[in-house]
Amino acid sequence: MATNHYYSTLPQGDVVLATYIWIDGTGQNIRGKTKTLFSYPQSTSDLLVWNFDGSSTGQASGHDSDVYIKPVAIYRDPFVPGNNCLVLCETLDSEERPLPS
Repeated sequence: MATNHYYSTLPQGDVVLATYIWIDGTGQNIRGKTKTLFSYPQSTSDLLVWNFDGSSTGQASGHDSDVYIKPVAIYRDPFVPGNNCLVLCETLDSEERPLPS
């Protein structure tokens, strides 16, 4: 526990850790990726659409596996000290159509 406390209290500087969160292809698991920003986003339009390989989460086949995560809501991160946020996302296929999960 002391190690966790040590790292969670290190100075973060002026950066913001934006953790993008979405539900994977099973519909039961939560996934996340963290992006470093230089200012706190005021709205979802301040955030980029990001992508990942959806074949690893059951959201795409291997031949066309890009899945895009589009921000839909921003909340202050209650789990990480500092000026950080959780970004709730919807998932889109390579044609920018919403995925079922």
